[in-house]
Amino acid sequence: MNKPYPSRGLAFALAALPLAVQAQGHASAADDAAAETLNPLVVTAALSPRTADESLASVTVIDEDQLRRQDPTDITDVLRARPGVDVTSSGGFGKTTSVYLRGTGSQSTPLMIDGIRLRSATLGSPAWQFLEPRMFERVEIVRGPRGSLYGADAVGGVVQLFTPEGEGEPAPRITLGGGSFDTRRASASLSGSEGGTRYYVSASRLESDGYEIVDGEGDKGYDNTTGLMRLSHTFAGGAELGVLALRARGNTEFDSFGSPSDTDYVQQVAGVYGELPITEYWSTRLTLSEARDEEDNHYTTSSSTFETQTRTARWENTLTFGSHELVAGTEYSRDDVDSTTTFDEDSRDNTAVFTQALMDFSPLTVQASLRHDDNEAYGEETTGSLALGVALDDIHTLRASYGTAFRAPTFNDLYYPFDGFFVGNPDLDAETSESFELGIRGQLGRGFWDLAVYQSDIDDLITNIDSDGDGFVDTTDNVDRARIRGVEVATGADVEDWTLRAALTYVDPENRETGKRLQHRASRSLRFDADRALGDWTLGGSVIAQDHRYADEANEQRLGGFATLDLRAGWDFAPGWSTRLTLENLLDKQYQTVGGYNSPGRAAFVSVSFGG
Repeated sequence: MNKPYPSRGLAFALAALPLAVQAQGHASAADDAAAETLNPLVVTAALSPRTADESLASVTVIDEDQLRRQDPTDITDVLRARPGVDVTSSGGFGKTTSVYLRGTGSQSTPLMIDGIRLRSATLGSPAWQFLEPRMFERVEIVRGPRGSLYGADAVGGVVQLFTPEGEGEPAPRITLGGGSFDTRRASASLSGSEGGTRYYVSASRLESDGYEIVDGEGDKGYDNTTGLMRLSHTFAGGAELGVLALRARGNTEFDSFGSPSDTDYVQQVAGVYGELPITEYWSTRLTLSEARDEEDNHYTTSSSTFETQTRTARWENTLTFGSHELVAGTEYSRDDVDSTTTFDEDSRDNTAVFTQALMDFSPLTVQASLRHDDNEAYGEETTGSLALGVALDDIHTLRASYGTAFRAPTFNDLYYPFDGFFVGNPDLDAETSESFELGIRGQLGRGFWDLAVYQSDIDDLITNIDSDGDGFVDTTDNVDRARIRGVEVATGADVEDWTLRAALTYVDPENRETGKRLQHRASRSLRFDADRALGDWTLGGSVIAQDHRYADEANEQRLGGFATLDLRAGWDFAPGWSTRLTLENLLDKQYQTVGGYNSPGRAAFVSVSFGG
């Protein structure tokens, strides 16, 4: 029998951590430095920098130090079991991966890279599995609806990845490594600044022979080559101009109905922005961007190509009035599809206007936002949100919020032609949702804790219909409703040389039409991270535990819960030189998050780095 958690002692430690932190007493000068990590600035939650407690949202920030300590091979490894986050994968190393925020679907979790959205317009979700984690220095996870700021699909929240900007003297860095499954990794970067110019360039290569993700079907390999360039310049008058380009390409092997198959892929974002202070109280920013998702699929008897391109122009204005702030702007985007599958429509335009007010009536703060989208494929949608925060004292902030959002039907949902699997429905409406949240955050010196309870009601769920029960989808329709309730607890502390983080999530994602749990979601998860600095050494580990989930809508195919243990060590063995060792799934737990697809067993990876 699979147990959802490894021990009661770990859950007790999570609950007791805030009390241990509070027992240290009031903040000191050293605590102020720790607070920058424990109460970090967040930009995704409100389009404007706010500390975590000021954001009036449930947020998680994973900084550069955490990313380097963990040294993940997949960006979703750092997301897994964070508060409100669930991750499923059809095997490791470049295999199809989904990220669920607060029980909503994988298509309801937008991915942003430096403000540019990346996704497949045909599938509706991003290809998380093709992103190289060494390209990023920061991850922000914002939970709760953000449709009034980001438009379609921000139902469960938003994940944003940030690339390094570059600062100081030229700093090269080279890393070589490898490990289990004949995995080889190499990366190189150069960053720095000169005058008002900041630059960062990086390239990486990963190759892995993979492992047997489907029993009896042999190892499935993966390779990835990624390049990144970021350049910006700040002029004497305060104006700023910048460019970003990131491109990943490679190949991944998989099993398709018992036959060996593979996909050549490209993931790309590019953008240019200009920011100008018009007056002391008014600044304006224009961003032009393009995102591409391309896949060439090769099967035993056929092949297919799906290429989607999204081009966006976003104009944003920020006005300050004392301690108050107003953000207003407009956005135009266009999706284009080029595919071997013939869709009735291969493009669509979306035009939006949005505004947000951030008001500070200390100890009361108010955030209100409104957005209107007009899409030629599925019509008009208006979303809004209201959040109230009260500073109860110097430590505790109470927040309450209400927000609406919508999930847009994809090109597959609307136009996919009949090919024995399913047919699109051009009359689909967007899924709509409304959510309520109540939360409290405590921030004391070297520790924090955050508790949130919420409920989301989703109408017009887009559902695949098998009308004759032959196992093939005949069409899609807006037929279902869902109610998602949940509780999230997050806490952390920097105590002496220890860095501790813990998260506990409970979510009840129910299909209101059938009374069944929404498929692929675990209802309970726990994550505990502990790291310690010992001179030139760092030692750490992570425990991740989740209960069972169902692989089908009828809740008949049950995938058991699991707990995994990862260990890591780092050693700065000479000036400018360091090495890292990670042991993943140390206890070799065998488990699945998608029916029929094995997750990686015990694995070890080592890397050596030179530079900053």
